[in-house]
Amino acid sequence: MSEMVYYYDGSFDGFLCCIFESYANKEVLTAIYRDEDDIPTLFASRTISTDKNHANRVLRKVVKCSTCAAELLHKGFLTCLPEKEMHLYRLVVKLLREGCGFLRNFSDETLYPVAAAVRHLNGEAHLLKGFVRFSELGGVLGGEIEPKNRVLPLLRSHFCARYQGESFFLYDRTHKEALFYSAGKAVIRPVEDFQMAPPDETEARYRLLWKRFYDTIAIKERENPSCRMTNMPKRYWNTMTEFQTEEHFKVQNSPADASTPGVPVGIPAPEIPPAHEPSAPA
Repeated sequence: MSEMVYYYDGSFDGFLCCIFESYANKEVLTAIYRDEDDIPTLFASRTISTDKNHANRVLRKVVKCSTCAAELLHKGFLTCLPEKEMHLYRLVVKLLREGCGFLRNFSDETLYPVAAAVRHLNGEAHLLKGFVRFSELGGVLGGEIEPKNRVLPLLRSHFCARYQGESFFLYDRTHKEALFYSAGKAVIRPVEDFQMAPPDETEARYRLLWKRFYDTIAIKERENPSCRMTNMPKRYWNTMTEFQTEEHFKVQNSPADASTPGVPVGIPAPEIPPAHEPSAPA
């Protein structure tokens, strides 16, 4: 059997076609790259075109062997695991060669990296269910996230059920794609260039109210930065309203910050200098 490097279009179906071609042509894969990576190699290489029928044949075979393996394959492809394609390829090869018995052994060298990556994916998706902050933008709810993994497929059912009467979008800054939902229909589409619109006066007031509420309920004597960063990792703060700078609270087409009535000035958020603001009226 010859050794080969495959290039594919980056889609899940395209990856399944790589597995199909390796078996059809009796080729052992040393690497699988996306077309856009354009990584030079000393091995023989070729580009694999995506064929839906070939992809479905591979997926049906995996499901027949183990539904658990099929779920690992689906979710593993969404992870940020380095060289995930090769890890998943080796998982399928071992499944077809030995059966599904090794899936019960989490210390297995083939299973462990994929299972660990999927566990990280599930954990990140669970955290983001509570860390996403939506803004009201002209009748549409909009939010942004910066995840390590491609979590939008896992978040889709949660937010579509939670806001089933609304129209909303959730943009993934890391992978440049967005979840769009309206009238009971949801799609995930690539979005290359995106910039969130500034808030109107009402939205700016709500943002400031939320930040001041967060600051005010803090108990200074019980501050525990290590505990907070364990439960609310710092890498999520960039898209959370309570940790934003004053620019986030400025009204559209207005140089002034939004004002809010009767809200006490609380403890400033970490690493954000306190703004000079008038005291709340008695």
